[in-house]
Amino acid sequence: MQPLDLEQLKTLVAVVDAGSLTAAAPVVFLSQSAVSEQMRKLEERCGHALLTRSKAGVAPTPAGLRLLDHARRLLAASDEALRDLSGETLQGELRLAVTDYFRPGDLSRLLSRLGQDYPQLRLHVSVLQGSAMEAAFGRGDFDIGLAMRINPAAPRAGARGPASPWRREALAWVGAEGLRIRRGEPLRLLVLPDSCSLHQFTVRLLRQRRVPHAVAHVASGVAGLQSALAAGLGVACLNESALCPGVARLPAPHGLPALPRVAFQFLPARRGEAELVTRVRELLASQLG
Repeated sequence: MQPLDLEQLKTLVAVVDAGSLTAAAPVVFLSQSAVSEQMRKLEERCGHALLTRSKAGVAPTPAGLRLLDHARRLLAASDEALRDLSGETLQGELRLAVTDYFRPGDLSRLLSRLGQDYPQLRLHVSVLQGSAMEAAFGRGDFDIGLAMRINPAAPRAGARGPASPWRREALAWVGAEGLRIRRGEPLRLLVLPDSCSLHQFTVRLLRQRRVPHAVAHVASGVAGLQSALAAGLGVACLNESALCPGVARLPAPHGLPALPRVAFQFLPARRGEAELVTRVRELLASQLG
């Protein structure tokens, strides 16, 4: 059986993370046509369609998602093998800040994997509101920051891979399971503090579309927002992975505007950062997913 090509797998990861073949091209230093050809060969080798294409970009098929998980692990193992043979090790302490919109389960699995593979590496992790986290990162309180971006732009040509979006997901209007919205009444909106970019985006969008609404509850964090939603206090705009037991998408139609996608993205490297920080960010970018 012919083995999978690591370069094709690397291109698959870049395409899914970037959201389109065109946006992935500068990440893997290929032309758009070369990226397309690599994906064609990979699909031919696997015997499955791996990507669905639309005006909004590309998304992995079920087979593509299965291969993507293998691809990330194979690429991480390849990188680790090279580091091991060259005598490199990851050791030291780093401070990681993560937006509270990110799934705790994903974070736990990542830290567990890093702990097993790099026992001499110590990450001090803080989960913060997006605005507070980015402000702290700007002050130098953290070495690496993972933020959520709304409707992110495609990475620029020549941009470094870890700074580009690595996972995209949809935003959704959500509320308690079985919640009914009464026609003619202002939407009861549940939000985080007004410094939150998703709060600002949601209110601006409703105003632009002239949807009557009123802020019914301001939670201090995503966990508090989830509790308020499950209690039936109102409606919120949340990323898909932040849904929790008792909270569900609102069934259409409710007269609410369509929502864009978001991406979890590492904040750009600081000028002159330590080599350890750069290597760990690249490792996180290869393993998160």
